[in-house]
Amino acid sequence: MKEFGLGKKEKLCSVVAIEQLFGAGGAEFTALAYPLRIVARRNARRSSDAQVAFLISIPKKRLRHAVERVLMRRRVRESYRLLRNSYPLAEGERVDAAFVYVADRVKSYRSVARAMERLLRALQKHYAPLSPDESPK
Repeated sequence: MKEFGLGKKEKLCSVVAIEQLFGAGGAEFTALAYPLRIVARRNARRSSDAQVAFLISIPKKRLRHAVERVLMRRRVRESYRLLRNSYPLAEGERVDAAFVYVADRVKSYRSVARAMERLLRALQKHYAPLSPDESPK
């Protein structure tokens, strides 16, 4: 059962890392799968051994009531917790990721899980190791 738990080392808490992620020129990868958007970048200097350190942002501008923000944060966290092992990154890869809620209403868990699946698949594809016949873009 431990494989489905979310530990402290998987949460992105560093103020410096968050500023680098959202700062000018910080994000290497961004994708939108309504109602979520992902912003990600490599962070080889991170000391934790988790492949992905993540944070969840539910803007007050989108959902005005705290009860709704908490509900959506729980839905996003749960969908990430259940799906993250299905889309592993390349060995040794360290990525900081932020999941930002972009809808202006509360969405069902099913729609959040589908969006999370598409985003994690895109993240895995973006950070997949290059085969010898592929050249970097």
